[in-house]
Amino acid sequence: MPERAMGVLVADDEGPARRRLLDLLRQESDIASVWEATDGQMAVNLINSYHPDLVFLDVKMPELDGLGVIDAVGIAAMPLTIFVTAYDQHAIRAFEANALDYLLKPYGDQRFRSAMDRARARLDDRGLREFAEKMKQMLTPELVNGPPLERLVIKSGGTTRFLEVTEVECIEAAGMYVSLHTCGKQLLYRSSLTDIEAKLDPRRFIRIHRSAIVNIARVAHLEPISHGEFEVVLKSGKRVRLSRTYRGPVEQRLGQSL
Repeated sequence: MPERAMGVLVADDEGPARRRLLDLLRQESDIASVWEATDGQMAVNLINSYHPDLVFLDVKMPELDGLGVIDAVGIAAMPLTIFVTAYDQHAIRAFEANALDYLLKPYGDQRFRSAMDRARARLDDRGLREFAEKMKQMLTPELVNGPPLERLVIKSGGTTRFLEVTEVECIEAAGMYVSLHTCGKQLLYRSSLTDIEAKLDPRRFIRIHRSAIVNIARVAHLEPISHGEFEVVLKSGKRVRLSRTYRGPVEQRLGQSL
């Protein structure tokens, strides 16, 4: 019986990691097409355009991470996925328990081939919708990142303050820090925007720009700007831009069109 020809997408922001996967895929006889994405938004665009059979998806990517890719594409339309991850063994056991495959960096050639064999078996399985639902159930922020943060520890001027995350209306990138906007004040917190986003409750906070996250409960209204972009007006009067890149994921998260 001839092998089924597959289309494969490799999505990873690290060049060496992508090249290694591409080199290994070239050795597989049943790979018909290979696409390459250097970030999450590119991965979403390629999935929607070419509908690959299989995706090697890095869980941690800037701007739009692996979870964001799945949210943007939608579970029903998401191809079979092999995660490329650097998570610890506890997370790996969780992947295995939910019938998902993974490649733990660094991985050997045999581990890659084993993952490919499992992918081929899955592609022959007619219950892919059930598999997709298991994937969504497994991919919760609580599993990947632990429980959402309830408070932030702010150190400034020799004092330590506990800030409830519900008090934060907006978070903006500020170099090696993020700027927390709360009660008319700005507080600096040492973290990247991507790292703090991963620790926040996605039901409360949402990324609207490469440099901004907002508390949904603090949004007053949106004002259209141009070319599909909006200005988000917070209840305090502060304005933050919703970029076109994040409009799709925001609509997916809200379950409504803007």
